[in-house]
Amino acid sequence: MRLYILRPAAWLILLLTVVTPSVWAQINEQVFTTDTTRPSDDLHRLSLEFDNLSFFRNVESATLAAKGYTLPGFRLQVRAAYRPAERVTVEAGLHTLWFWGANRYPAFAYNDIAVWRGESSCHHVHLLPFFRARAALSPQVDIILGDLYGGANHRLIEPLYNPELNLLADPEAGLQILYHPRHAQLDVWLNWESFIYKLDTHQEAFTFGLSSRLHITPPDAPLHLYALAQGLAQHRGGEIDTISGDQAVQTMLNGALGAGLEWHIRRGVLRRLALEYSLTGYYQHAGNLWPVKRGYGRYLDLRADLSPSFYLRAAYWQCDGFVSLFGHPYFGVISTYLDGAVYRRPQMLRFGAEYTRHFSRDCSLGIDFDAFHRLAAPITDPAGRYDFEGPRFSYSFGVYLRFRPTFPLKGSAR
Repeated sequence: MRLYILRPAAWLILLLTVVTPSVWAQINEQVFTTDTTRPSDDLHRLSLEFDNLSFFRNVESATLAAKGYTLPGFRLQVRAAYRPAERVTVEAGLHTLWFWGANRYPAFAYNDIAVWRGESSCHHVHLLPFFRARAALSPQVDIILGDLYGGANHRLIEPLYNPELNLLADPEAGLQILYHPRHAQLDVWLNWESFIYKLDTHQEAFTFGLSSRLHITPPDAPLHLYALAQGLAQHRGGEIDTISGDQAVQTMLNGALGAGLEWHIRRGVLRRLALEYSLTGYYQHAGNLWPVKRGYGRYLDLRADLSPSFYLRAAYWQCDGFVSLFGHPYFGVISTYLDGAVYRRPQMLRFGAEYTRHFSRDCSLGIDFDAFHRLAAPITDPAGRYDFEGPRFSYSFGVYLRFRPTFPLKGSAR
C-alpha cells in the first residue's frame, strides 16, 4: 500500500523538474466557450448566425471504470439574433446534433449513471428549438431566460464536468444570472432538463449550478492568485410525479473549493506556468440511486503554456466514495462497465497536450491528446466478478473545429 501512496507524488515531482505542465483547458476556453459579448454596432439590427462545432474524438479505455468509444459528427445551431434595445438581445433558431453513420437518435443527448433517461423514443434526427432572451440589468449583471450560456462557459473543473459534453449535451435551458464585477465572476443557473405533465411516466428533473471565481490579484499581474467555489445539485421528482417508492425523489450534490496560481513568465518558449488545487465533495441527499452516500476527491492540476498555441498538462486525482454528476467516470468510484461495482479509493495520473489555432475571429481549431494512468485499486463487486484491478493505461484524442459566422440581414445601428 505504501508504494501506491508515494508513487503519484514521486511522478509529479519528477515531472516538475523536467517541465511544469490544464488548470483551465485551452480548448475549453478558445474552442468550446461561447462569447457572451455583443458587437457595439448591432443595435436594431437583425442578423443570421451559424454556430458549427465539428468533431472527431476517440477514447481507448483499458479500465473497468468505462468502455472506449468513438464520436464522429457535428453540432450546429442556426439562429436569428435581434437587439431591440441597448441592453436586450433576443435569439431564436434550431439546434441539431449529428453522428456520421447514425440513422436514428435517442431523444436524450447523453446518458448518465442514473436510471432517469428522459424520453426513450428514437428519431431519425436530433433537432431542438433554440431561444434565448438576455437583458443587462447593469454593466455587471445579466439575466438570461431560455437557452443558457452553458457547458464550458460555466468554467467547472473537470471532476465536476466532462468537457466532452460540449459536443454531446443538449443546450442547457432555464434561468441564468451572470455577475461580473472587476475582481470576480459569478455564474448561477437553473437547467430544466425534464418537464412533466399529469400522468407522465418519467420524472421531473432540473440542475441548479453555481460557479464563482475571486481574483485575489489582477488576472494580468505577473503572479495571478485566485480562489474558486463551485456547486451542482440535481433534483429528480415532482409533486405530480407518478413514480413511487424509494426512487420517487432523488437529490444529488457535487461541490468544489479550490485555489490557483498563474505565473506569467513570457520568456523564450515558456509563457505561463499554472497550478490549481481543488477539494471536491459528493452527497446523496435523497433516494438510493447510487450505492454510495457521500464522498470526497482531491485534484491537483498543472499546466505549462509553451506558446500561444501549444500547452502541456499533468494532473493527479484521488477520491473516496466520490460520484460525479456530470464528470467522466474516471473521476468517480462507480464503474459504468460492471453494474453495481464500486472502486475503493481510486487514484489516477493524467498527462496531456493541446494545440489551438485561430484562423479568424469566427473560426478556431483544437487538437488534444490525454493519457490516463489509473493506479491499482480494490473493487467491491456484489456479483463477485472482480475484487481488484491492477494499473491501467487509457488514452484519448480529439480534433475540433468551430465556425461561427454572422450575416447582417436588416437594419443598422442608430
